[in-house]
Formats: sequence, structure tokens, C-alpha cells
Amino acid sequence: MSSTIGQTMEFPNHTDLDTSIFFLLGIPGLEKFHMWLSLPVCCLGTATIVGNITILVVVATEPTLHKPVYLFLCMLSTIDLAASFSTVPKLLAILWCGAGHISAAACLAQMFFIHAFCMMESTVLLAMAFDRYVAICHPLRYSTILTDTIIARIGVVAMMRGSLLMLPCPFLIGRLSFCQSHVIPHTYCEHMAVVKLACGDTRPNRVYGLTAALLVIGVDLVCIGLSYVLIAQAVHRLSSQEARAKALGTCGSHVCVILISYTPALFSFFTHRFGHHVPLHIHILLANVYLLFPPALNPVVYGVKTREIRERVAKVFQRGQGTQLKTSK
Repeated sequence: MSSTIGQTMEFPNHTDLDTSIFFLLGIPGLEKFHMWLSLPVCCLGTATIVGNITILVVVATEPTLHKPVYLFLCMLSTIDLAASFSTVPKLLAILWCGAGHISAAACLAQMFFIHAFCMMESTVLLAMAFDRYVAICHPLRYSTILTDTIIARIGVVAMMRGSLLMLPCPFLIGRLSFCQSHVIPHTYCEHMAVVKLACGDTRPNRVYGLTAALLVIGVDLVCIGLSYVLIAQAVHRLSSQEARAKALGTCGSHVCVILISYTPALFSFFTHRFGHHVPLHIHILLANVYLLFPPALNPVVYGVKTREIRERVAKVFQRGQGTQLKTSK
């Protein structure tokens, strides 16, 4: 790897370093605000850890929540936690200390895991849309279609799909030569940000990256949209207004999570490839919004809009307060 990664590197301090090391610059143009920007990053990172661990504990300890929709939610929380641990520690190190040095191997590993987790999350969101479709359009067959075995297989497919689609990217980058700057103008090792530093023909990298993104985001959004069209048709056929409201209410949390996840992803995707006049710091801020906000907000959305989870969390807090009162007496 080190033999193909160029000859010299340029870092902000202009020192000659090992050619197998990259430097993450952070957010170019906003360096003086790095310390301030670390505050929302800390808050979002903390919310991600607390919220998603709460979801996992509540579902694991409450037998009545051992249903397909909540098992998919646990998958989503696990992926969000893993993605957060792949980005937030290094991001805070850059914002606090300017510690942007990262080895080529660590950079490729971070790139692989971040993008793979994003693909896994998209697959789980598609599975959750399928869950809502079956629950509303085929309620009598719900328990026979979404069995524990099927749910486990969907989880394996999500992991394999994200991993296999992302696996070629580090190898495609490994064949490139980085003969100029090794300074990555980003907060993490984003695929195209690394590719743009390479010398020579990068068309295979660009084509594969675009194809993988379209295969995941494009296909998943089309399937999710189709599932909700079928759901809307099924709801429209219901005679009771109350039944319609109840059926649509069960989809509210999932729709919110889809909007939270895909809106910044699409903005980041299109501005990165077609927004050539958009300032670089806007590109990077959008990419970080995509990585930081959904993991922090997903458990909040499900906690607020799902009665079962809300009641279970309330019981835990009430139990904790009762224990404190007993010990104080």
C-alpha cells in the first residue's frame, strides 16, 4: 500500500512525514470555529449513545416489545452506535486538538465502515417499510411472514449487502498513486474526498462509487416509495376514519426516520457531485449532518411517537426514582 501512495506529503506545518499517513483538515474555512463546532458534535454524540442504548435495553428487557418492528429498530440502533463510534472520536480529536493525522490503513478502514454502515442502515429502513406494508396490507399473515428466522436473515442480508458493496472501494483506492498532497479537506475519510487526491485515472473509482450509491439509495427509496403507495391504497379502502388514522399512525415514526435519514443524504450526494459552485465547507457540513443527526434523532422519534417504548422508559425512570426514595429513607 505504502509503495503506491505517492512520494511526498504536504501538511499544514510543512513537515515531511511518512508517505502512508494522511491528514484530515477538518472544515476548511471554519478552522477558527472548530472549538465551537465541537459542542453540537459532543451533544449529538452523547444523544446517540444514550438514546440508542436506551432503545436496546428497553426492547431487550420488555417481552411485549419482542416484535418485528422493534427488532428492526434494534438493528437500526446498533448500526447507528457503530457508525457513531467510527466517526465521532476522530472528529472531536480534529476539532479539539487539530489531530488530523491518520494512517492510510486506518483511513481506508474508516471509509469502509462509515459507508458500509450507511448502506446497512438504508437496508434496515427498507425492511421497516416492508414491515409496515405487511402489517397494514396483510395483517392476518403478519406473524407468519415476519418470523424470527426471516428477521434474522434480513439482518444478515443488511450486513452482507453493505459490506460486499463497499468492499471493492479500498482495493480500488489502493491501486492509486498519491503523488501530490495527502491533506484531505474533510472531517473523515470520505470516499470521493480521498479519490480526488489521487494522480492518474480515477474513473473506475468514481463510476463504482456512483453505482454503489445508486444501487442503495436509489433502489431503496423506490422500494420504500412503492410500499407506501400500496399502504396508502390499503388505508384508502378502509371504511372507518378512525381505522385510517390508526393505520397511518403506525407509520408515523418510520416516515419521520426516513426523512431524517435520506434528506441530508440526498443533499450531500447531489451537492458533492453536481454542486460545483457550492463552497467546500457547505459540502463538509452537509456530510457531517448526514452522519451525526440521524443516529441522534432516530431514538428520540421512536421514543416520542411509540407509546410502548415511551411507557417502558417512563417505568424505568419511575422505578429509579422509587429506589432513590427508599434509600434516602
